[in-house]
Amino acid sequence: MIRLLILDVDGCMTEGKIIYTNSGDELKNFNVKDGFAIKAWIKMGHHVAIITGRRSEIVEYRAKELDIHHFHQGVKDKRAVAQQLCAELGFDPSEVAAIGDDLNDYRLLQWVGSAYTPADGSEYLKPISHVLERCGGDACVREMIEKVIRKNGEEEKFLSFWV
Repeated sequence: MIRLLILDVDGCMTEGKIIYTNSGDELKNFNVKDGFAIKAWIKMGHHVAIITGRRSEIVEYRAKELDIHHFHQGVKDKRAVAQQLCAELGFDPSEVAAIGDDLNDYRLLQWVGSAYTPADGSEYLKPISHVLERCGGDACVREMIEKVIRKNGEEEKFLSFWV
């Protein structure tokens, strides 16, 4: 059973664009459908981690808004951070699903039990991942979560929150 989701941000939770204003402020566009599914996953008693290579106050704000307590940014070796987190939580890699879209996610996706990449993810990730139908920023995280819920056999629990 998957108990921990590890999320990349740029290219997964967002479409991968970084927009700057004239004053140098950074803007990102998050999909509310991803947020809805992330909150439901946590409500089901599971864990979520964001492990991202960049640093961004916007991403920190989004993580707090979604009650994501495992938040790591500016990470060079995502697999090492995931291994440390799993050791702390007592999880085996087989209990972890991760989503990533580019080469800095490769080693992490090789290590986890269930690897996912958006439709527009790097071609190098597709042979080692479940390729999603949606692109980054277009609710691909939601698509991944729904697939994991089905794989876990938790559809009834998930739906009971809403119907």
